[in-house]
Amino acid sequence: MSIVVYLPSPKTSAKWVARLQTVLPEAEVVSGHEPFDAAQVEYAAVWQPAHGFLAGLPNLKAIVSLAAGVDHLAADPELPRQIPVIRTIGSDLTQRMREYVAMQVLNLHRGMPEMLASAQQAKWAPIVAPVAGQRKVGILGLGNLGAAAAALLAQIGFETRGWARSPKDIAQVTCHHGPEGLKRFLQDCEIVVNLLPLTPETRHILDASLFQALPKGACLVNCGRGDHLHEADLLAALDNGQIAHAILDAFPIEPLPEEHPFWTHPNVTVTPHIASQVDPDTGSRIIAENIRQFAKDGRCGDMADMQRGY
Repeated sequence: MSIVVYLPSPKTSAKWVARLQTVLPEAEVVSGHEPFDAAQVEYAAVWQPAHGFLAGLPNLKAIVSLAAGVDHLAADPELPRQIPVIRTIGSDLTQRMREYVAMQVLNLHRGMPEMLASAQQAKWAPIVAPVAGQRKVGILGLGNLGAAAAALLAQIGFETRGWARSPKDIAQVTCHHGPEGLKRFLQDCEIVVNLLPLTPETRHILDASLFQALPKGACLVNCGRGDHLHEADLLAALDNGQIAHAILDAFPIEPLPEEHPFWTHPNVTVTPHIASQVDPDTGSRIIAENIRQFAKDGRCGDMADMQRGY
């Protein structure tokens, strides 16, 4: 068994090669940044591979996305569409996302952006927030990560709702689906968290029409993909007060350029795409289990549906 690893950074790729070789000693693991025999490769573990890289592997059996999302693969016009795609999902990744979503929702709920801004001016400005049960919080996207985040917010005590393309059932979470369900989801939703997969249908879903459907002064947390957000529409909504604050973790261009207005906008918090990273130690164990199961059965539990885009 031969596995090629490719991430944009040769140094990061080398770290993944070393970890995968440790947990998959029966395989030959190579870096896509070094010379290798493409004809021998059966599996490719990749994040944002160069367009055409995967098409150059003639005996590929499966592609492993080094993330839960597969939009970085769908963006490749030369992607061999007949090759199965395996997502990288695990309990550690889910827990990290639960932590991030809970942290940011609680920050917004308790008025931390305003209090931190006051503290920088040495102003004593206490904010008395309502209890969680009086705050309406919504999760866009109820896949593995979204469902787990919604369940945790409900456990904390928030009035929690969720929206997905198809019907879902989550304890203590009011679930909506479809276009009409989206309208009901947005009504009175004070904090919206985006965890949708990026597909042609969800690209720029966070736009002026969605912001306008929220109550004035609502807040946004985007820990999906940068292309979910229409940036100009958000800046306009922030400037007119329709959106009070936005916490953004993903961007179309990363790192976010130094001159980008998000860095200096007083009502934007930027985090450097850290909501739920796949690290080599955790990810390699998940990938090893998935590849072994796929090699045995021709499929595993984390298969992606590339026609749907997730």
